[in-house]
Amino acid sequence: MVRGGADARPHRERHGAPLPGDTARRVHAGRVRQSCVRQHLGYHSDRGRTSRPPESAAVTGAIKLVLFDMDNVLCDYDRGKRVARLAELAGSTDAVVHQAIWDSGFELLGDSGTLDADDYLRGFGERIGYPLSLDEWVEARRRSMQADRAMLEIVGDLRRTVDIAVLTNNTTLVADHIDTLLPELRPLFGSKIYTSAQFRTAKPDPLCYRRCVSELKVRPETVLFVDDLAANVAGAREAGLLAHHHTSVRAFRQALLGHGLLRAR
Repeated sequence: MVRGGADARPHRERHGAPLPGDTARRVHAGRVRQSCVRQHLGYHSDRGRTSRPPESAAVTGAIKLVLFDMDNVLCDYDRGKRVARLAELAGSTDAVVHQAIWDSGFELLGDSGTLDADDYLRGFGERIGYPLSLDEWVEARRRSMQADRAMLEIVGDLRRTVDIAVLTNNTTLVADHIDTLLPELRPLFGSKIYTSAQFRTAKPDPLCYRRCVSELKVRPETVLFVDDLAANVAGAREAGLLAHHHTSVRAFRQALLGHGLLRAR
């Protein structure tokens, strides 16, 4: 998910090819699920904030693992570059591609694991009117990502004292091809790079975080989650994790100092 930018513009164009019946039903189900999650968070978020201590009140030394979002946390993600490449391949326009994949709700089907990797890639091509290959999908995704060196330097320091992992809202294709997409991550995180699709749901659904920390064999209250989207931070807190809303490297470093996870320079 991306903050603002060209991707936030509404698009009135509709893609010509409708979704097949079964996939259309799954798009509808995905939208209903997303709506329910948002309503659930809206109902509980205030209660969650009043019933838990603020982030700064965490007991020093209680955090055993830092769980990172990927896009716009560990890397700068420019969806516009990805859309432009896909539109070029399909002989289409950026607006039509964005409508077909993101505005339609199709991308959520991959993020939530409603579509497996093969069905997702096939449906992706059908939606943009072009038989997109796996290599082309990966390359378009790769062009949109640029490692955040300052954040990765902090990650390198953190891994000396606590465990680290990644949880990103994405199809399993991202984890499968992370060495091509963002090769800087593997030396730091090893195999602990998870996509929401693996857990058959997506952030901000609290179940996504709970399934991830269960896979990591840690208790939610010992995990600090880092995400650039406020809704995902709220979902993590509802799931029982500590959470930091990422806005800048400087603010993140200060938060880690407050938790006793980094030494002042």
